[in-house]
Amino acid sequence: MFRSRSGRGRAVTITLLAAVSLMLTLSGCGVDPLTPQEARAEAGTGDKADGKAGGAARRVDCTKVKCIALTFDAGPGEGTPHLLDVLKEKQVPATFFLLGSKHVDRYPEVVRRIADEGHEVANHTWSHRILTDLDESEVREELSRTQDAIEKITGRKPTLMRPPQGRTDGTVSDVSRELGLAQVLWSITAKDYSTTDSALIRQRVLENAHRDGIILLHDIYDGTVPAVPSIIDELKRRGFTFVTVPELLAPGKAEPGEVYRPEKD
Repeated sequence: MFRSRSGRGRAVTITLLAAVSLMLTLSGCGVDPLTPQEARAEAGTGDKADGKAGGAARRVDCTKVKCIALTFDAGPGEGTPHLLDVLKEKQVPATFFLLGSKHVDRYPEVVRRIADEGHEVANHTWSHRILTDLDESEVREELSRTQDAIEKITGRKPTLMRPPQGRTDGTVSDVSRELGLAQVLWSITAKDYSTTDSALIRQRVLENAHRDGIILLHDIYDGTVPAVPSIIDELKRRGFTFVTVPELLAPGKAEPGEVYRPEKD
């Protein structure tokens, strides 16, 4: 969902079409998304139920606490350091789905800081091409280049990826499985690519916030980062606990190739 701002009305129309396309894509190719609740339930009592989230100690139990995951796409950008300052001040972890070209390669020190400060570093492809329009080798190139670039900076390859516009299919799932990547979609979006109005971004998030939700924002748009402090404050006031995506799924673990998407209340 990485777009230039070319008119709010046009962007909203495109978004609606993309949403319909996403539903058709998911239903038409045998891709069956799992909810966070299903991921936790599938963990059972075996090795997955070891109190860990993606290999890290689990801070909270989202079966007992009202959890929500804050995620940012298509960065890092110029505003990301300030966003990290906000998250640090408010002690909120987030998941960053990073874009390779002109982002990871342009801001390696920011990528390193994201990882060092305990946020989840994830993959949003190299150049934001729509993966369902590509052949298998092209999908692999889009994902593996970003995997390698992030590993070179942080010492660790991501285990999560978000396909551009949320579009996935069997080929994307197969390549993701091969590369050790689970696919993460979302249930709450502010459409922040279509407005610079921070108050509107805040309103859209808060109106749709729900337990076990995944919020999609972009740290590359002018109105987004200024909206984040008040979004965090209000959701905390409502009793939400912020977690990374792996923490949201714990004690389950995001399985490579699978698609995870929360259901709205």
